[in-house]
Amino acid sequence: MDKRAKKKDKRFWAVIPPWLIIGAVVILVPIFVFMALENINRQKAQTTRLLLEKGEALIRSFEAGARTGIGMRWGGFQFQKLLMEMAQQPGIDYLIVTDSRGVILADSDPARIGWNYGLDLDLPAISRTAVLSWRQVPHSEGADTFEIYRRFAPTEAPIPGFSGPLPEPSGPPDRESSGFVIFVGFDMGPLAAAQREDRLHTIWMAVIFLLIGCSGIISLLLAQGYRAAHSSLSRLKAFSDSLVENMPIGLIALDGNRRLAAFNQTAEAVLGLKAESLGKPAEAALPASCRGLLDGLPTEGRPVDREINCTVAEGRSAHLEMIATVLQEGEESPAPGHVILFRDMTEVRRLKQEVVRSQRLASLGSLAAGVAHEIRNPLSSIKGFATYFKERYRDNPADCETAEVMIREVDRLNRVITQLLEFARPMTMTRVPASLQQLIRHALKTVEGQAREKGITVEADLSPEVGEIPLDADRITQVFLNLCLNAIAAMEGGGKLRITLGWQDSRTVWIELADTGSGISDQDLPRVFDPYFTTKPSGTGLGLPIVQKVVEAHGGEVTIRSELGKGTTVTVLLPSTPDIERNPGDPS
Repeated sequence: MDKRAKKKDKRFWAVIPPWLIIGAVVILVPIFVFMALENINRQKAQTTRLLLEKGEALIRSFEAGARTGIGMRWGGFQFQKLLMEMAQQPGIDYLIVTDSRGVILADSDPARIGWNYGLDLDLPAISRTAVLSWRQVPHSEGADTFEIYRRFAPTEAPIPGFSGPLPEPSGPPDRESSGFVIFVGFDMGPLAAAQREDRLHTIWMAVIFLLIGCSGIISLLLAQGYRAAHSSLSRLKAFSDSLVENMPIGLIALDGNRRLAAFNQTAEAVLGLKAESLGKPAEAALPASCRGLLDGLPTEGRPVDREINCTVAEGRSAHLEMIATVLQEGEESPAPGHVILFRDMTEVRRLKQEVVRSQRLASLGSLAAGVAHEIRNPLSSIKGFATYFKERYRDNPADCETAEVMIREVDRLNRVITQLLEFARPMTMTRVPASLQQLIRHALKTVEGQAREKGITVEADLSPEVGEIPLDADRITQVFLNLCLNAIAAMEGGGKLRITLGWQDSRTVWIELADTGSGISDQDLPRVFDPYFTTKPSGTGLGLPIVQKVVEAHGGEVTIRSELGKGTTVTVLLPSTPDIERNPGDPS
């Protein structure tokens, strides 16, 4: 037997607890012992009944022979000879006829005639009844004798020939001396041997039935245990399948040939795997970065934990935290499989970057507030002196123009400082119910002239009625103005600006501004919300940071998608009032 067969045999016997076998034996042993004893007693009773019937038949035969002999006027010799011939039948130890006083009148052993026999019995009472009785006579040598006795009365008349002719009674019969008793002894040697064989057969049958019964009970209990274990395993499998399928962490399993064996919903959503991918090699189903992780995985040792940038479904780039390990199914497994667990850390990484940026902006804002306060005082003095020189040298056009330039530059610096202070200080919102449609239309009306000058077409789809929501109207108007001006500035050669309004869900309104301008490069896109970052020669770099701050102060979010040379799309998400519940896209 090979090692695998030995292990299976050990596992089989391991599932049979010892108490199960002991319990089955404890239950079945008394039952089968009782059945064996009952069978032995029944066989003994049947044997006794058969011997009684045989003895009764023998006595009746002898009585019939005696009646015939009386009719033929036999004497004692003929009766003795008949008795001896009958005693020569197989299995008969002796035949004895006695009177009621125990004196042997006839015996299969003639030498015993005249002796006494049966004195330990109530012979007078036995000689008066025809009821058959029996007893077992023990012998120190050889087998015991099964003895049957009853009254011997072939006829009602006296029987001649027993110890000479019997005188006819002259008076009332003596109850103590009247009547005869016949004894028949059967050899119990063959019977005892047959009984021993029957007992041995019964015991063996009981043992066999006991083993069969124990096996049956154990089989039933094992079948019940198997069904319970199968049911438990089915529930556990269903639970584990549901757990793996719905866990928020992606899971990919590869077999020993590095073919895709299984994956869950998260892996399907993130990596874009399909059902058709099952059975395909890892090189064809997984991104190259994931395959590189498997190439560096050792066959033994700890799992490999690594963060990678991976191109996933729909061509987007995701930052994944991946853990790969070897899956060994058993000692006999020819090649180990692999398991990959991963989590999409793109959003977490973005939030970390947002925290870092917010911290940097907070530090920058505190510094800017202090610097702006220190700069404003000298600017006031410079503007005052510039105004003084403008009035003093009014007759000198060159000096007057220089003073005008100084005044304009001071005003421009003052506006920059004002924006800086506004960006740095905590923003206070004065929210009142306002209509987004009206605010958007007002912003478009303001920039309508500039758009017309550049040949820009403005389209607005504001059909979904969102109602009035609590807003700081001035600041939200400033948001739309800044976004529209940025879009117009990006379309120097003309283009189209489209504004769309709608419901993202029952509590969020989205506003999308899409232009067909020059777009933003991939290198500059992550920095558009940084203060003082601008690609326009006359820009301050505070427009989009202020837009983001205003939107976030309203509990919303602003995102930008752009492709260089094709345009930019800005999406603003704003929460509606808590008591307004609408389905997305409802017109009212």
